[in-house]
Amino acid sequence: MSSRGLSLQSDEASEPARGRGKGLVVLVVLLLLAVGGLGFLAYEMRQRTSAMERQLASLSGKTDESTALARQAMERAVAAEAASRAAAEGRQLAEAQTADARQQADAARQEAGSARETAARAEAEADRVRKKAETEVNRLEAALGQIAETRRTALGLVMNLGSDHLKFEFDKADLRPEDRELLSRIAGIILTSHDYTISVNGHTDDVGSAAYNQKLSERRAEAVRDYLVKSGLSAEIITVTGHGKELPLVAGTSEAARAKNRRVELGLVNTQIRYGR
Repeated sequence: MSSRGLSLQSDEASEPARGRGKGLVVLVVLLLLAVGGLGFLAYEMRQRTSAMERQLASLSGKTDESTALARQAMERAVAAEAASRAAAEGRQLAEAQTADARQQADAARQEAGSARETAARAEAEADRVRKKAETEVNRLEAALGQIAETRRTALGLVMNLGSDHLKFEFDKADLRPEDRELLSRIAGIILTSHDYTISVNGHTDDVGSAAYNQKLSERRAEAVRDYLVKSGLSAEIITVTGHGKELPLVAGTSEAARAKNRRVELGLVNTQIRYGR
């Protein structure tokens, strides 16, 4: 075979080899493109994933913020409802207290009116009793004045039974028959009255010691008290006091002055009125 023929065979043999080489190159290029595309896709996926994660994080933050705001709003709503309920209860309590105070005020006014009416009735009754007692005192003063000197003082009626009415013997405290008759008349007049207390006061002249006259004045006052009780007056309304020579009715040492100072005085007090002129 000639060299031309060998050359042709060699070229023919190299054609498939070149074809296979070009195919490998194309395959490598395709592989590189595929790998590059996959990398780009992976990059894009990572970018998108990161963006989604950021979006999710933002949404999560907004959700948490919204949740917190919602919780705060709910708390404010609960507080507002509690405040409204407390205000309503306060108004109800205030209204109840106002109504109660109004009722108490009405009751107080009624009680005050009733008290004024009661006081007016009591005052009218007291005035009636005083007037009645005053009339009785005037009657008693006039009646006793027919028997012996009777005067009205700040302490009540005072009836002076001097030596011209009660005549005690020297150093004696015995009552004579005429003295007992006089005291019976006095007791009869007093028995027709009520609400009286009686004081029996014994007095002597200035003859003798103070101790002697004190005892003598007490005995004579007790004698008068005992006979008044015997005549029907209650012993519970009668008190006895001896003054001796300490309270003379008139000054002087004459027999006339001493006669006036030897006396027993009856004091009558009506508990319903005040005395004095």
